[in-house]
Order: sequence, then structure tokens, then C-alpha cells
Amino acid sequence: MKTLAILAAVTVPLIAQPEESKVAKPASPSLSNVVAAPHVDFKARFGHFDGCFVLKSLDDGWTLRFNDQRAAKRFAPCSTFKIFNAMAGLEVGALTGPDHEMKWDGTKQTRKECERDHTLATAIRDSVVWYFQRVAEGVGAKRMQAFLDQCDYGNRDMSGGLTKFWLQTSLEISADEQMGFMEQMYAGKLPFKSATVDTVKRLIEYRQSNDWIFSGKTGTGGEGGKSDKAILGWYVGHVKKGDRQFIFAINISGDNAMGRTARKIAANILRDLGLIEFPGEFD
Repeated sequence: MKTLAILAAVTVPLIAQPEESKVAKPASPSLSNVVAAPHVDFKARFGHFDGCFVLKSLDDGWTLRFNDQRAAKRFAPCSTFKIFNAMAGLEVGALTGPDHEMKWDGTKQTRKECERDHTLATAIRDSVVWYFQRVAEGVGAKRMQAFLDQCDYGNRDMSGGLTKFWLQTSLEISADEQMGFMEQMYAGKLPFKSATVDTVKRLIEYRQSNDWIFSGKTGTGGEGGKSDKAILGWYVGHVKKGDRQFIFAINISGDNAMGRTARKIAANILRDLGLIEFPGEFD
């Protein structure tokens, strides 16, 4: 892992523990014009949540870490698994593309936006569980397990069942492992066709401006595996700033810890680092 210069004399690993609130300004000339903020107040950004944040440059391996111990701890991926599931579905033909439509069967859902027909594009946008449960069925257990093994995705455990293994049952993954997966994805090293990967990259783009693109997928876990009380939030993604590329992963735990909250925290940290810009509150 690369290091940063502190007072131009002492070098330390770029790891910020939970009690620390400042990260030194990068000394690398290649990064100084991109990551311009002198520090990130992680304590303020995470508030009452327990959480971790990991960021890595795909260009030179420069890495920023907050709460190193938690970053190595595995949790259920929840809806961040839709990135993997979408690629698996496209690869085997269970999905034909962003406009692949599935009909809602009328079963009551926990969120109103899920109670309608969806395409792959809208199912990723609205994080529609039933849609991706059907995708998993289309992929099948044998092929899904093979993809999990080839990608070395977390603990690769599907024992929770084909339509539930990523939903706080058996599959678990750490923020560090999410980073490994995303790095393979953006480096073109996953066992999927480039067209498959490119399609999903486009589908997870969330916000963009003239010189940056902010991409990612939320994930939310509920207490006892239920959806009525959120206690785990994920956001896993990618930032393109000019000609530089970064991947990142964040997760949070605590009362009302939701994926969209993790996304907001990540966005604020990335703004602190000068990688994205936006006025007011991020939603």
C-alpha cells in the first residue's frame, strides 16, 4: 500500500482509525491536483454510525482507509449484490439488456416503487428485490456458484437459498472484498464479457458533471433480516474524475442505517477530497 508524506519527513500508512479525524494532504504530484482537501473529518461525516470507508486509485494504487478493522469484517451484501447478479444474468442470457422487462405479480412489497413492472435499468435504480430474485432463478444455482467462485466474492456461500442467499442469510462480504470485486470489474478482469460489464457500469451511474462521474449501488439490511428497521447500510462504487479513476466502499451500522445514508456519507467524503462537487445536501 502506498504512503503519504507527513511534514515532508515521516511516512505512515494511509489508514485513518475511527478516533482520527484528519488525513494528510497527498504528497504525490499525480494526485495533488485531484485530491485537494487537506483532511476529512470522518467522525463528523459518520455521526452516530459505526462505519468504514475505503478508497483506492485505479491509476497508481493510492489508498485511503477509515476504520481498518471494520473494513475487513464481513456483512451481508444486501442489494449491492445486484451489481454481481445483473452481470451474471446478462452473461447467461437470463437478461437481454437494460430494457429487459419483468411483470410484477401483484405481491405486496415493502416499498411502493417495487409494486409495478420493471426493466433491468429501473430495477437497479429502485433496488427491486423480486426482480433480482427472478434473475437469480434464471442464472441457476450451479452457474451462480461458479461465478461466485471465479470472482472470489466474499465467503461465496449460497446455502441461504438461490433467491435469498445475499439477503442477510448466508452470503457475506467485507468492504475490502467489495473493493477487490470492484477493482476487477473496472480493470476488466471479471469472468464476464466486456459488453456485460460495460452495461452494468452504465446502469449504476448515479450522478455526473462536466469532469466527474459518481457511480454505485446501495444496500440496506434490516434487524433480524427484516426490512422494517434498517441497521446496515452499504454503498459500493466508482468515481471518475477527469482522467483518474477511483473505487470505493462504505458500510454503516446503527439505528436507521440505510444504503442511501451510506451513499450520502460517501458523497460528502468524496466532496471533501475534491473528487465530486455538488451544492447543498446530497440526496
